[in-house]
Amino acid sequence: MSADKVEPIPTVDHKPHAAFFRQSGWMIMAAIIGGGMTWLVHFLNKFMSAGEYAAFGVLLAAVSCLPMSPLQMMFAQQSALALATGRERQLSNLIRLVWLWMTLLFIVVLVVVFIFQGRIVSGWHLPDAMCLWIAVVVMYLYMLQPVLSGVVQGRQDFFWLGWVNIIGGAGRLLPAAILVLAAGWGAKGMMGGVLFGYLLGVIICVRRTRDLWTLPVEKFDGKSLLRQVTPLLLGFGGCQVLFASDTLFAQAYFTDLQMKHYVVAGTLSRALLWLVLPMATVMFPKLIQSRVKSEKNNIFGLAVLGTAMLSVCGALSLWLVGPLVVRLVTDASNVPATMALIPWYAGAMIPLALANVMVNDLLAKGRYVIVPIIILLAVAYVIVLPLMLNHFPGRPEVALQTLGTFNLLLLAACAWFCWVIKGPKNEGA
Repeated sequence: MSADKVEPIPTVDHKPHAAFFRQSGWMIMAAIIGGGMTWLVHFLNKFMSAGEYAAFGVLLAAVSCLPMSPLQMMFAQQSALALATGRERQLSNLIRLVWLWMTLLFIVVLVVVFIFQGRIVSGWHLPDAMCLWIAVVVMYLYMLQPVLSGVVQGRQDFFWLGWVNIIGGAGRLLPAAILVLAAGWGAKGMMGGVLFGYLLGVIICVRRTRDLWTLPVEKFDGKSLLRQVTPLLLGFGGCQVLFASDTLFAQAYFTDLQMKHYVVAGTLSRALLWLVLPMATVMFPKLIQSRVKSEKNNIFGLAVLGTAMLSVCGALSLWLVGPLVVRLVTDASNVPATMALIPWYAGAMIPLALANVMVNDLLAKGRYVIVPIIILLAVAYVIVLPLMLNHFPGRPEVALQTLGTFNLLLLAACAWFCWVIKGPKNEGA
Protein backbone atom coordinates (compact mmCIF):
# COMPACT_ATOMS: atom_id res chain seq x y z
CA MET A 1 0.00 0.00 0.00
CA SER A 2 1.37 3.44 -0.93
CA ALA A 3 2.20 5.97 1.76
CA ASP A 4 -0.78 8.15 0.94
CA LYS A 5 -3.30 5.37 0.36
CA VAL A 6 -6.07 5.46 2.92
CA GLU A 7 -7.32 2.16 4.27
CA PRO A 8 -11.15 2.14 4.36
CA ILE A 9 -12.74 1.86 7.78
CA PRO A 10 -13.80 -1.83 8.12
CA THR A 11 -17.43 -1.28 9.05
CA VAL A 12 -19.14 -2.97 6.12
CA ASP A 13 -19.62 -6.74 6.21
CA HIS A 14 -21.10 -9.32 3.86
CA LYS A 15 -24.56 -9.03 5.38
CA PRO A 16 -25.69 -5.48 4.56
CA HIS A 17 -29.01 -5.77 6.39
CA ALA A 18 -27.33 -6.99 9.57
CA ALA A 19 -24.72 -4.24 9.29
CA PHE A 20 -27.42 -1.63 8.72
CA PHE A 21 -29.39 -2.63 11.80
CA ARG A 22 -26.28 -2.96 13.95
CA GLN A 23 -24.89 0.41 12.92
CA SER A 24 -28.30 2.09 13.09
CA GLY A 25 -28.86 0.62 16.54
CA TRP A 26 -25.55 1.99 17.78
CA MET A 27 -26.22 5.41 16.26
CA ILE A 28 -29.71 5.51 17.78
CA MET A 29 -28.30 4.57 21.19
CA ALA A 30 -25.61 7.23 20.84
CA ALA A 31 -28.25 9.77 19.81
CA ILE A 32 -30.37 8.88 22.85
CA ILE A 33 -27.45 9.13 25.28
CA GLY A 34 -25.94 12.25 23.74
CA GLY A 35 -29.34 13.82 23.14
CA GLY A 36 -30.39 13.01 26.71
CA MET A 37 -27.41 14.86 28.12
CA THR A 38 -28.01 17.72 25.72
CA TRP A 39 -31.65 17.84 26.84
CA LEU A 40 -30.63 17.88 30.52
CA VAL A 41 -28.99 21.25 29.87
CA HIS A 42 -32.50 22.69 29.67
CA PHE A 43 -33.07 21.59 33.27
CA LEU A 44 -30.88 24.54 34.22
CA ASN A 45 -33.65 26.96 33.23
CA LYS A 46 -34.97 26.54 36.78
CA PHE A 47 -32.01 28.58 37.97
CA MET A 48 -32.50 31.57 35.69
CA SER A 49 -35.21 33.99 34.60
CA ALA A 50 -37.61 33.30 31.75
CA GLY A 51 -35.90 36.04 29.75
CA GLU A 52 -32.46 34.42 30.14
CA TYR A 53 -33.81 31.05 29.05
CA ALA A 54 -35.65 32.61 26.10
CA ALA A 55 -32.39 34.30 25.06
CA PHE A 56 -30.62 30.91 25.16
CA GLY A 57 -33.38 29.40 23.02
CA VAL A 58 -33.06 32.16 20.44
CA LEU A 59 -29.26 31.90 20.25
CA LEU A 60 -29.47 28.13 19.93
CA ALA A 61 -32.08 28.47 17.18
CA ALA A 62 -29.90 31.04 15.38
CA VAL A 63 -27.01 28.57 15.38
CA SER A 64 -29.27 25.67 14.35
CA CYS A 65 -30.61 27.63 11.38
CA LEU A 66 -27.20 27.70 9.72
CA PRO A 67 -27.39 25.27 6.78
CA MET A 68 -24.75 22.90 8.16
CA SER A 69 -26.70 19.65 7.83
CA PRO A 70 -26.47 19.99 4.03
CA LEU A 71 -22.72 20.48 4.36
CA GLN A 72 -22.37 17.26 6.33
CA MET A 73 -24.34 15.38 3.68
CA MET A 74 -22.17 16.94 0.98
CA PHE A 75 -18.98 15.69 2.64
CA ALA A 76 -20.55 12.32 3.36
CA GLN A 77 -21.32 12.06 -0.35
CA GLN A 78 -17.89 13.22 -1.49
CA SER A 79 -16.07 10.99 1.02
CA ALA A 80 -18.07 7.91 0.02
CA LEU A 81 -17.42 8.63 -3.67
CA ALA A 82 -13.71 9.38 -3.13
CA LEU A 83 -13.11 6.20 -1.14
CA ALA A 84 -15.04 4.12 -3.69
CA THR A 85 -13.15 5.55 -6.67
CA GLY A 86 -9.65 6.17 -5.25
CA ARG A 87 -9.80 9.98 -5.24
CA GLU A 88 -8.66 10.54 -1.64
CA ARG A 89 -6.18 13.29 -2.57
CA GLN A 90 -8.95 15.30 -4.21
CA LEU A 91 -11.01 14.90 -1.07
CA SER A 92 -8.06 16.18 0.99
CA ASN A 93 -7.90 19.28 -1.19
CA LEU A 94 -11.65 19.87 -0.77
CA ILE A 95 -11.53 19.54 3.02
CA ARG A 96 -8.64 21.99 3.34
CA LEU A 97 -10.22 24.49 0.97
CA VAL A 98 -13.58 24.52 2.75
CA TRP A 99 -11.86 24.75 6.13
CA LEU A 100 -9.91 27.80 4.94
CA TRP A 101 -13.00 29.57 3.60
CA MET A 102 -14.91 28.86 6.81
CA THR A 103 -12.14 30.46 8.83
CA LEU A 104 -12.15 33.54 6.58
CA LEU A 105 -15.94 33.75 6.87
CA PHE A 106 -15.64 33.52 10.65
CA ILE A 107 -13.30 36.50 10.66
CA VAL A 108 -15.80 38.50 8.59
CA VAL A 109 -18.62 37.57 10.99
CA LEU A 110 -16.52 38.72 13.93
CA VAL A 111 -16.13 42.14 12.31
CA VAL A 112 -19.85 42.43 11.46
CA VAL A 113 -20.94 41.41 14.97
CA PHE A 114 -18.51 43.90 16.49
CA ILE A 115 -20.07 46.69 14.42
CA PHE A 116 -23.72 45.75 14.99
CA GLN A 117 -23.60 44.04 18.37
CA GLY A 118 -25.78 46.70 20.03
CA ARG A 119 -28.60 46.24 17.55
CA ILE A 120 -28.39 42.46 17.70
CA VAL A 121 -28.43 42.37 21.50
CA SER A 122 -31.42 44.71 21.60
CA GLY A 123 -33.35 43.06 18.78
CA TRP A 124 -32.94 39.56 20.19
CA HIS A 125 -33.56 40.68 23.79
CA LEU A 126 -30.23 39.26 24.97
CA PRO A 127 -29.12 39.92 28.57
CA ASP A 128 -25.67 41.11 27.43
CA ALA A 129 -23.21 41.03 24.54
CA MET A 130 -21.16 38.17 25.97
CA CYS A 131 -23.96 35.74 25.09
CA LEU A 132 -23.70 36.89 21.51
CA TRP A 133 -19.91 36.50 21.32
CA ILE A 134 -20.04 32.99 22.74
CA ALA A 135 -22.70 32.15 20.15
CA VAL A 136 -20.45 33.48 17.36
CA VAL A 137 -17.64 31.11 18.37
CA VAL A 138 -20.21 28.29 18.62
CA MET A 139 -21.25 29.10 15.05
CA TYR A 140 -17.68 28.56 13.81
CA LEU A 141 -17.43 25.16 15.48
CA TYR A 142 -20.96 24.36 14.33
CA MET A 143 -19.86 25.07 10.75
CA LEU A 144 -16.63 23.09 11.04
CA GLN A 145 -17.92 19.94 12.73
CA PRO A 146 -20.27 18.87 9.87
CA VAL A 147 -17.39 19.02 7.40
CA LEU A 148 -15.31 16.58 9.43
CA SER A 149 -18.18 14.46 10.73
CA GLY A 150 -19.43 14.20 7.14
CA VAL A 151 -16.09 12.61 6.25
CA VAL A 152 -16.46 10.24 9.21
CA GLN A 153 -19.97 9.39 8.00
CA GLY A 154 -18.89 8.94 4.38
CA ARG A 155 -16.25 6.40 5.32
CA GLN A 156 -18.89 4.63 7.46
CA ASP A 157 -16.92 5.04 10.68
CA PHE A 158 -20.17 4.97 12.63
CA PHE A 159 -18.55 3.83 15.88
CA TRP A 160 -16.74 7.12 16.35
CA LEU A 161 -19.55 9.13 14.81
CA GLY A 162 -21.72 7.83 17.64
CA TRP A 163 -19.10 8.77 20.20
CA VAL A 164 -19.08 12.31 18.84
CA ASN A 165 -22.74 12.54 19.88
CA ILE A 166 -22.15 11.07 23.34
CA ILE A 167 -19.00 13.00 24.24
CA GLY A 168 -20.42 16.17 22.74
CA GLY A 169 -23.53 15.84 24.91
CA ALA A 170 -21.50 15.24 28.06
CA GLY A 171 -19.18 18.10 27.18
CA ARG A 172 -22.18 20.37 26.82
CA LEU A 173 -23.92 19.39 30.07
CA LEU A 174 -21.12 19.44 32.65
CA PRO A 175 -19.59 22.87 31.84
CA ALA A 176 -23.07 24.41 31.52
CA ALA A 177 -24.03 23.10 34.95
CA ILE A 178 -20.85 24.52 36.50
CA LEU A 179 -21.20 27.91 34.82
CA VAL A 180 -24.89 28.29 35.65
CA LEU A 181 -24.96 26.84 39.17
CA ALA A 182 -21.55 27.98 40.43
CA ALA A 183 -20.95 31.17 38.44
CA GLY A 184 -24.59 32.23 37.95
CA TRP A 185 -24.04 32.93 34.29
CA GLY A 186 -27.54 32.05 33.05
CA ALA A 187 -27.78 32.10 29.26
CA LYS A 188 -24.01 32.70 29.01
CA GLY A 189 -23.33 29.54 30.98
CA MET A 190 -25.66 27.43 28.86
CA MET A 191 -24.08 28.74 25.66
CA GLY A 192 -20.65 28.12 27.20
CA GLY A 193 -21.63 24.47 27.61
CA VAL A 194 -22.72 24.33 23.98
CA LEU A 195 -19.34 25.77 23.00
CA PHE A 196 -17.40 23.15 24.94
CA GLY A 197 -19.54 20.31 23.59
CA TYR A 198 -18.94 21.30 19.98
CA LEU A 199 -15.23 21.78 20.67
CA LEU A 200 -14.91 18.18 21.88
CA GLY A 201 -16.81 16.94 18.84
CA VAL A 202 -14.51 18.83 16.48
CA ILE A 203 -11.41 17.46 18.21
CA ILE A 204 -12.61 13.86 17.81
CA CYS A 205 -13.49 14.38 14.14
CA VAL A 206 -10.12 16.02 13.47
CA ARG A 207 -8.33 12.96 14.83
CA ARG A 208 -10.54 10.45 12.99
CA THR A 209 -10.09 12.18 9.62
CA ARG A 210 -6.47 13.26 9.92
CA ASP A 211 -5.28 10.49 7.59
CA LEU A 212 -7.47 11.97 4.85
CA TRP A 213 -7.04 15.73 5.11
CA THR A 214 -3.26 15.49 5.64
CA LEU A 215 -2.76 13.69 2.31
CA PRO A 216 -0.94 15.54 -0.48
CA VAL A 217 -3.63 17.39 -2.38
CA GLU A 218 -4.71 16.80 -5.95
CA LYS A 219 -6.78 19.16 -8.07
CA PHE A 220 -10.45 18.28 -8.38
CA ASP A 221 -12.97 19.11 -11.09
CA GLY A 222 -14.75 22.14 -9.65
CA LYS A 223 -17.59 22.14 -12.18
CA SER A 224 -18.35 18.47 -11.63
CA LEU A 225 -18.21 18.97 -7.88
CA LEU A 226 -20.62 21.90 -8.11
CA ARG A 227 -23.09 19.81 -10.10
CA GLN A 228 -22.90 17.08 -7.47
CA VAL A 229 -23.15 19.15 -4.29
CA THR A 230 -25.43 22.06 -5.21
CA PRO A 231 -28.62 19.95 -5.13
CA LEU A 232 -27.57 18.51 -1.76
CA LEU A 233 -26.89 21.93 -0.25
CA LEU A 234 -30.19 23.34 -1.52
CA GLY A 235 -32.28 20.28 -0.71
CA PHE A 236 -31.01 19.64 2.79
CA GLY A 237 -30.86 23.40 3.42
CA GLY A 238 -34.58 23.69 2.69
CA CYS A 239 -35.28 20.85 5.12
CA GLN A 240 -33.16 22.65 7.73
CA VAL A 241 -35.35 25.75 7.38
CA LEU A 242 -38.46 23.68 8.07
CA PHE A 243 -36.73 22.02 11.02
CA ALA A 244 -35.35 24.97 12.97
CA SER A 245 -36.50 28.40 11.81
CA ASP A 246 -39.85 28.59 13.64
CA THR A 247 -38.26 29.57 16.97
CA LEU A 248 -36.59 32.61 15.42
CA PHE A 249 -39.95 33.85 14.12
CA ALA A 250 -41.74 33.03 17.37
CA GLN A 251 -39.38 35.21 19.44
CA ALA A 252 -40.75 38.33 17.78
CA TYR A 253 -44.40 37.47 18.44
CA PHE A 254 -44.58 35.80 21.87
CA THR A 255 -43.87 36.89 25.44
CA ASP A 256 -40.92 35.54 27.43
CA LEU A 257 -43.21 33.12 29.28
CA GLN A 258 -44.79 31.89 26.05
CA MET A 259 -41.33 31.45 24.57
CA LYS A 260 -40.30 29.38 27.59
CA HIS A 261 -43.20 27.01 26.93
CA TYR A 262 -42.42 27.02 23.21
CA VAL A 263 -38.70 26.27 23.64
CA VAL A 264 -39.34 23.40 26.08
CA ALA A 265 -42.01 21.88 23.82
CA GLY A 266 -39.74 22.28 20.81
CA THR A 267 -36.75 20.69 22.55
CA LEU A 268 -38.78 17.63 23.54
CA SER A 269 -40.53 17.29 20.19
CA ARG A 270 -37.41 17.74 18.06
CA ALA A 271 -35.93 14.87 20.04
CA LEU A 272 -38.20 12.66 17.93
CA LEU A 273 -36.28 13.69 14.85
CA TRP A 274 -32.91 13.22 16.51
CA LEU A 275 -34.08 9.74 17.54
CA VAL A 276 -34.71 8.61 13.95
CA LEU A 277 -32.11 10.67 12.04
CA PRO A 278 -29.41 8.01 12.66
CA MET A 279 -31.17 5.62 10.27
CA ALA A 280 -30.85 8.14 7.44
CA THR A 281 -27.27 8.87 8.53
CA VAL A 282 -26.32 5.21 8.12
CA MET A 283 -28.41 4.77 4.97
CA PHE A 284 -27.01 7.72 2.96
CA PRO A 285 -23.38 6.59 2.34
CA LYS A 286 -24.54 3.00 1.80
CA LEU A 287 -26.89 4.10 -0.97
CA ILE A 288 -24.11 6.13 -2.60
CA GLN A 289 -21.78 3.14 -2.42
CA SER A 290 -24.49 0.90 -3.89
CA ARG A 291 -25.06 3.35 -6.74
CA VAL A 292 -21.34 3.52 -7.60
CA LYS A 293 -20.99 -0.28 -7.47
CA SER A 294 -24.39 -0.96 -9.12
CA GLU A 295 -25.54 -2.98 -6.12
CA LYS A 296 -29.16 -3.51 -5.13
CA ASN A 297 -30.63 -3.58 -1.62
CA ASN A 298 -33.81 -2.64 0.25
CA ILE A 299 -32.16 -0.52 2.95
CA PHE A 300 -34.41 2.41 2.05
CA GLY A 301 -37.59 0.45 2.80
CA LEU A 302 -36.16 -0.72 6.12
CA ALA A 303 -35.23 2.86 7.03
CA VAL A 304 -38.72 4.19 6.22
CA LEU A 305 -40.41 1.46 8.23
CA GLY A 306 -38.08 1.90 11.19
CA THR A 307 -38.44 5.68 11.12
CA ALA A 308 -42.24 5.47 11.05
CA MET A 309 -42.37 3.04 13.96
CA LEU A 310 -39.89 4.94 16.12
CA SER A 311 -41.51 8.33 15.37
CA VAL A 312 -45.03 7.20 16.27
CA CYS A 313 -43.87 5.35 19.40
CA GLY A 314 -41.79 8.37 20.42
CA ALA A 315 -44.73 10.74 19.97
CA LEU A 316 -47.03 8.49 22.03
CA SER A 317 -44.39 8.19 24.76
CA LEU A 318 -43.97 11.95 24.81
CA TRP A 319 -47.72 12.38 25.19
CA LEU A 320 -47.81 9.89 28.07
CA VAL A 321 -44.72 10.92 30.05
CA GLY A 322 -44.54 14.52 28.84
CA PRO A 323 -45.98 16.07 32.03
CA LEU A 324 -43.36 14.32 34.13
CA VAL A 325 -40.54 15.33 31.80
CA VAL A 326 -41.70 18.95 31.68
CA ARG A 327 -41.75 19.06 35.48
CA LEU A 328 -38.11 18.00 35.48
CA VAL A 329 -36.99 20.93 33.35
CA THR A 330 -39.36 23.64 34.53
CA ASP A 331 -41.91 24.50 37.22
CA ALA A 332 -45.13 22.53 37.57
CA SER A 333 -47.10 25.68 36.75
CA ASN A 334 -45.69 25.54 33.19
CA VAL A 335 -46.85 21.99 32.49
CA PRO A 336 -50.36 22.73 31.10
CA ALA A 337 -49.21 25.39 28.63
CA THR A 338 -46.23 23.31 27.48
CA MET A 339 -48.23 20.10 27.12
CA ALA A 340 -50.83 21.98 25.07
CA LEU A 341 -48.09 22.63 22.48
CA ILE A 342 -46.39 19.22 22.48
CA PRO A 343 -49.06 17.33 20.46
CA TRP A 344 -48.87 19.99 17.73
CA TYR A 345 -45.06 20.10 17.82
CA ALA A 346 -44.61 16.31 17.84
CA GLY A 347 -47.24 15.97 15.13
CA ALA A 348 -45.28 18.39 12.96
CA MET A 349 -42.02 16.47 13.47
CA ILE A 350 -43.31 13.03 12.41
CA PRO A 351 -43.89 13.89 8.71
CA LEU A 352 -40.60 15.78 8.67
CA ALA A 353 -38.77 12.70 10.01
CA LEU A 354 -40.26 10.49 7.29
CA ALA A 355 -39.64 13.10 4.61
CA ASN A 356 -36.01 13.35 5.72
CA VAL A 357 -35.43 9.65 5.00
CA MET A 358 -37.00 10.03 1.56
CA VAL A 359 -34.96 13.13 0.76
CA ASN A 360 -31.81 11.22 1.71
CA ASP A 361 -32.83 8.39 -0.63
CA LEU A 362 -33.66 10.65 -3.56
CA LEU A 363 -30.51 12.74 -3.29
CA ALA A 364 -28.22 9.76 -2.67
CA LYS A 365 -29.58 8.23 -5.90
CA GLY A 366 -29.12 11.48 -7.80
CA ARG A 367 -32.85 12.16 -8.22
CA TYR A 368 -32.66 15.92 -7.83
CA VAL A 369 -36.17 16.61 -9.09
CA ILE A 370 -37.30 16.99 -5.46
CA VAL A 371 -34.92 19.92 -4.80
CA PRO A 372 -36.99 22.72 -6.46
CA ILE A 373 -40.05 21.56 -4.51
CA ILE A 374 -38.13 21.66 -1.21
CA ILE A 375 -36.89 25.17 -1.97
CA LEU A 376 -40.38 26.33 -2.94
CA LEU A 377 -41.86 24.96 0.29
CA ALA A 378 -39.10 26.51 2.42
CA VAL A 379 -39.51 29.95 0.82
CA ALA A 380 -43.29 29.76 1.11
CA TYR A 381 -42.97 28.74 4.76
CA VAL A 382 -40.85 31.75 5.79
CA ILE A 383 -43.39 34.00 4.05
CA VAL A 384 -46.57 32.36 5.36
CA LEU A 385 -45.47 31.84 8.98
CA PRO A 386 -45.08 35.56 9.87
CA LEU A 387 -48.40 36.29 8.14
CA MET A 388 -50.14 33.65 10.25
CA LEU A 389 -48.53 34.90 13.46
CA ASN A 390 -49.64 38.45 12.64
CA HIS A 391 -53.17 37.29 11.91
CA PHE A 392 -53.40 35.17 15.08
CA PRO A 393 -51.35 37.08 17.71
CA GLY A 394 -50.37 35.27 20.89
CA ARG A 395 -51.28 31.82 19.46
CA PRO A 396 -48.21 29.54 19.52
CA GLU A 397 -50.24 26.60 18.26
CA VAL A 398 -50.82 28.48 15.00
CA ALA A 399 -47.06 28.48 14.34
CA LEU A 400 -46.97 24.71 14.86
CA GLN A 401 -50.05 24.08 12.72
CA THR A 402 -48.38 26.03 9.93
CA LEU A 403 -45.17 24.04 10.37
CA GLY A 404 -47.07 20.74 10.34
CA THR A 405 -48.93 21.68 7.16
CA PHE A 406 -45.71 22.41 5.26
CA ASN A 407 -44.05 19.26 6.57
CA LEU A 408 -47.02 17.19 5.35
CA LEU A 409 -46.70 18.82 1.93
CA LEU A 410 -43.01 17.93 1.87
CA LEU A 411 -43.76 14.33 2.87
CA ALA A 412 -46.41 14.01 0.14
CA ALA A 413 -44.02 15.34 -2.52
CA CYS A 414 -41.21 13.01 -1.41
CA ALA A 415 -43.50 9.97 -1.33
CA TRP A 416 -44.74 10.81 -4.83
CA PHE A 417 -41.24 10.78 -6.30
CA CYS A 418 -40.08 7.77 -4.26
CA TRP A 419 -42.94 5.44 -5.13
CA VAL A 420 -45.11 6.90 -7.90
CA ILE A 421 -42.78 8.74 -10.27
CA LYS A 422 -39.69 6.65 -11.02
CA GLY A 423 -38.15 8.70 -13.79
CA PRO A 424 -34.57 8.58 -15.11
CA LYS A 425 -31.89 9.35 -12.54
CA ASN A 426 -29.70 12.40 -12.77
CA GLU A 427 -26.41 11.14 -11.39
CA GLY A 428 -25.18 14.66 -10.84
CA ALA A 429 -22.04 14.22 -12.85
